Amino acid sequence: MKKLLLVGLLLWSIEARAFSFDDIIKQAEQLSSETYVENTSVLPEELLQMDYDDYRSIRYMRDKGPWYSQNLPFEVQFFHMGSLFTHPVKIYEIDNNAVRQLNYDSLAFRLGDEALYPFKDLGYAGFRLHYPLNTADYLDELVVFLGASYFRGLGKHQKYGASARGLAVDTGLITGEEFPEFTTFWLQKPKSGDKQIELYALLDSPRITGAYHFVIKPGFTTRMDVRAVLFPRAPIEKIGIAPLTSMYLFGENTKHRFFDHRMEVHDSDGLLIHNGNDEWLWRPLDNNPKMRISSFVDKNVKGFGLLQRDRNPEHYMDFEAYYEDRPSVWVEPLKPFGSGVVQLIELPSDKEIHDNVVAMFVPKKPLQPGKRYEYNYKLRWMKDRNPIASGFGEVIATYTGLGGVSGVNEKDWTKFVIDFKGNALDRIKDTSELTPEVSVQHGRVKNIVVSKNPLTGGYRLTFDFQPKENIAEIRAVLKKGKWNQTEVWSYQWLE
Repeated sequence: MKKLLLVGLLLWSIEARAFSFDDIIKQAEQLSSETYVENTSVLPEELLQMDYDDYRSIRYMRDKGPWYSQNLPFEVQFFHMGSLFTHPVKIYEIDNNAVRQLNYDSLAFRLGDEALYPFKDLGYAGFRLHYPLNTADYLDELVVFLGASYFRGLGKHQKYGASARGLAVDTGLITGEEFPEFTTFWLQKPKSGDKQIELYALLDSPRITGAYHFVIKPGFTTRMDVRAVLFPRAPIEKIGIAPLTSMYLFGENTKHRFFDHRMEVHDSDGLLIHNGNDEWLWRPLDNNPKMRISSFVDKNVKGFGLLQRDRNPEHYMDFEAYYEDRPSVWVEPLKPFGSGVVQLIELPSDKEIHDNVVAMFVPKKPLQPGKRYEYNYKLRWMKDRNPIASGFGEVIATYTGLGGVSGVNEKDWTKFVIDFKGNALDRIKDTSELTPEVSVQHGRVKNIVVSKNPLTGGYRLTFDFQPKENIAEIRAVLKKGKWNQTEVWSYQWLE
């Protein structure tokens, strides 16, 4: 009861005077000193028993939106609670420093073609923002905040794919994962002609609280500036900063594991890292029968992201999912993240409905209670092959097959075929200018060959690999003299 009164007083004080992000920071800090209270709601059984398709049939009526028909560049619409979404969120509007709650209204929803049963005081599950992203006369979905601290964004001519999260706690540990939640949002009401929108969020979980500020700038590449101020309730050994989540079922390197008419099925096909030493690394995603965890040690990483590089619709042949239009998501620190690792976690999956890939920055030092931690970074939702012009030739495909030469397969050997293209490679006149460098831990390689790829206009590296243990790290790069001409291709072999 004491905690509820405290939160109520804090919210009242925000409503009573000019709004400030400092108010949310103070609220998060205060909550971190209180015992955690789970954000729960008692839902009617008909909502709890909804399957995915039933829940998707609940539609919000646009004309009920608080910013509808006001000649504003953005509109907000809400998600109903039900199915997997059972935790309510409070949503406030900031208008000229005045703050008011946007109250739940069951009459604003329909279930298919029918009116939704008139529930009372349930609260919303989340919201989405709309903006004329693709054409001037239609407000497309721009960003969605729904479930725990998950959110998705879109740039021009993109379809939802990878997600971001406010925070990840204990992801990939055998002890199980804790899911922090955005429990309260404050939306800055836009003005006519605004090209960006701001919103704020309060995060809470058993071991940590946080205050978040988002500045969202729509465009061909949609940008989000994120400021997160965190207050641990208890020591946290593993925290994931700027976590990204995506789906990888199969691609050119794993097609043999699935009986499917399509050649590739994924929202993202690789992890790109721009490390503190100014090296660019590309790790192709995989869907192995065993969980894989890859950690890239770094200090002040310059950027990382889950990218969808392959934009050729003929490689997907899916005219409902349109995987070629899924956004790449790039994280760029605006202030140094310090020492830690960029970690990639890949879970086995047999269905494309499951997000089975996580990428995040994990600080070297555990978070301690009673301290304040702040992270500022930019998110880009884009279709560009690279977030920044690196100057290096890019990895555009990775293939695997039976090892051997001249049609003779050799037992225990795997052939890797890596295609590079563009940038520095465009100035290479002949393969004689390129020196392949392939290194491996716990294995050996042979038959290393560089050749021109007449189909792509780039260069192809092939080699055979034999493992000595059930896990191995392989790296490959094309050089001219002592200088890298391509990204460093990095692969984890796992039997």
